[in-house]
Amino acid sequence: MDNNEINQCMMLVGDKIPPACVPTLRKMLERSDSHVQDFSLATMNLKNPTVSLLLSALAGAWGVDRFYIGDIGMGVLKFLTCGGLGIWCIIDWFTAMDRTKKYNYAKFSMLF
Repeated sequence: MDNNEINQCMMLVGDKIPPACVPTLRKMLERSDSHVQDFSLATMNLKNPTVSLLLSALAGAWGVDRFYIGDIGMGVLKFLTCGGLGIWCIIDWFTAMDRTKKYNYAKFSMLF
């Protein structure tokens, strides 16, 4: 995979993964096959951290933000406790974007 393709990929996913993981992701892309990478990016459904934050702010007490990133167990628990009586909900306002970026990175790293 050439440097231009890697840069294009990094532009697409750079804001959806933690900044500390960018160098590791770049190394993974350098070692990958171009055809595998094109197919993987086309079929991957990365979650938007901003949408996760909005869901947490608007419907976080019902666990919608957790369901959005695929954390079903915690979403059900958050729903049943009404956002941990509001405390868990407030904490998630500050951690929703980072949690979504970590989810995206884990999903990306499973492909390589």
